[in-house]
Amino acid sequence: MDRASRNCLTEHQLDRFPGDTLFDRIARAVCTAGCLPRKELYEAWEVARRVRRRFRGGRVVDLASGHGLLAHILLLLDDSSPSALAVGRQFPPSATALSTVLTSAWPRLQGRISYLQADMGGIALAPDDLVVSVHACGGLTDLVLDRAMAVGARVAVLPCCHDLDRGDTGGLEGWLDGPLAMDATRAARLRAHGYRVHTQTIPLDITPKNRLLLAEPHRE
Repeated sequence: MDRASRNCLTEHQLDRFPGDTLFDRIARAVCTAGCLPRKELYEAWEVARRVRRRFRGGRVVDLASGHGLLAHILLLLDDSSPSALAVGRQFPPSATALSTVLTSAWPRLQGRISYLQADMGGIALAPDDLVVSVHACGGLTDLVLDRAMAVGARVAVLPCCHDLDRGDTGGLEGWLDGPLAMDATRAARLRAHGYRVHTQTIPLDITPKNRLLLAEPHRE
């Protein structure tokens, strides 16, 4: 199966996920909803499980959230998070359908995940939040980082669509290609703000924009 495909998973692919693992169960629910591109399932899963290895608990705030799948998976992986907020300027029409299928499969999610159509710049965050974003385009990734740093919240981003004309490459483009220079500069900026930085990647066959940047503030 091509994990980078943008074709929607449907009930025709149910037999590809026959196991009892959490991933297979989530994938079957996604297939039943019939509205999510295959690539988004694998991206959300690979990001979520890496995030939860580092960060536990806290309200999940999924900025530029798309369908909001990442928010659902983060709660499934760690039930100590009380709630999740998916934020976007607009949501796909099928986001509600996907959430309904997932909450039906896992009733403990009922009432714990909210969608808010708004500009992320106006969202109130708290130090205990876990701020996440998958492929917030261009400068939106920097806005996610800025909002998290402003309150000292933990943050994880999978950047994409690097805007080399307006973004900060930190003067590193003589050594590194532009997008990598920009992500390295983002990591350095987090460190300068008192954050402990962790860098990982998700599998390249899912997306070439696979650099995962995780950071948490140093606590006394």
